[in-house]
Amino acid sequence: MKKESMFERFLNKKISRKRFVKLCGISAGSLVLNSALFKFAFGQEESSTGRVTKRIKGMHDLVVAKGEDPYIMTVKAVETMGGMRKFVKKNSAVLIKPNIGWDRSPEQAANTNPYVVGALVDMCFKAGAKRVNIFDRTCNDTKRCYENSGIEKIAREKSANVFSPDDWNVIKAKFNYESPMEGWPVYRDALECDTFINVPILKHHSLTGLTISMKNLMGICSGDRGMMHFDIGTKLAHLTDFIKPDLTVIDAYRVLTRNGPSGGNLEDVLDMKTIMVSPDPVLCDSYAANLMDRDPLSISYIEQAVKLNLGNADIAKADILTIKT
Repeated sequence: MKKESMFERFLNKKISRKRFVKLCGISAGSLVLNSALFKFAFGQEESSTGRVTKRIKGMHDLVVAKGEDPYIMTVKAVETMGGMRKFVKKNSAVLIKPNIGWDRSPEQAANTNPYVVGALVDMCFKAGAKRVNIFDRTCNDTKRCYENSGIEKIAREKSANVFSPDDWNVIKAKFNYESPMEGWPVYRDALECDTFINVPILKHHSLTGLTISMKNLMGICSGDRGMMHFDIGTKLAHLTDFIKPDLTVIDAYRVLTRNGPSGGNLEDVLDMKTIMVSPDPVLCDSYAANLMDRDPLSISYIEQAVKLNLGNADIAKADILTIKT
């Protein structure tokens, strides 16, 4: 196996910025000669108008899988949508963004099911991905969240790169319309990927009503988390427009029905044994809201996303296929 260079180890999050600069043994003056390296190593402020991507049309607008095994359900749902090769090209870099925000076990349903994440990692590599990155900005202790969720172990066993994001390594969001997200720091890794797969867990949330895919995007943002909560519906819709996820996979295998987002009591968990897959995050979130007996437009970020024409919230007008695995 080819030995990674020190710079490659840094890019792959295997050594810290401080350690990298120390090992380099070179002055800041020489780093200035390489502006890209300087910006990456020292977090010089950059801005971006977001990911440039065109929505890929699947075989259906939405595929809903029912079954007993979350790994198999995820695989079959993506295959029915047209297969991962529709979304992941050979030698591409993929970001899989699960919810890993809480120090909870899979049974407590506060984080994405690890087997759903594992299925996506396997499919991405089989489709030819060169690299699969996984991260989240956690609410509880990162090490405990990554470990106790089960996601870190299963993803690393499948050769995914699982890491904690660096708050210095961000790009400021820019919009061509007035946005409360203007200038917000977004982790570079969320932007510098060829395919963005958003894989939230469906659960109750005390502020937004529900956590679904657009709410899950909070985990790609640095900055003051508390400030995100003001006008959160608009912010999450604009963030969705900025990131433009290529594929949304909603884990509703176990669902936290109350006391979210952190939960902790198994009495609050309902086995729905459902996985949803769509290129349209608005449709995916709308269907998930219906599962929770909520009007999709009562969820502020879905309402705002519809105003921006980011997708379809009218389930009756969508091509939705339900499969049993």
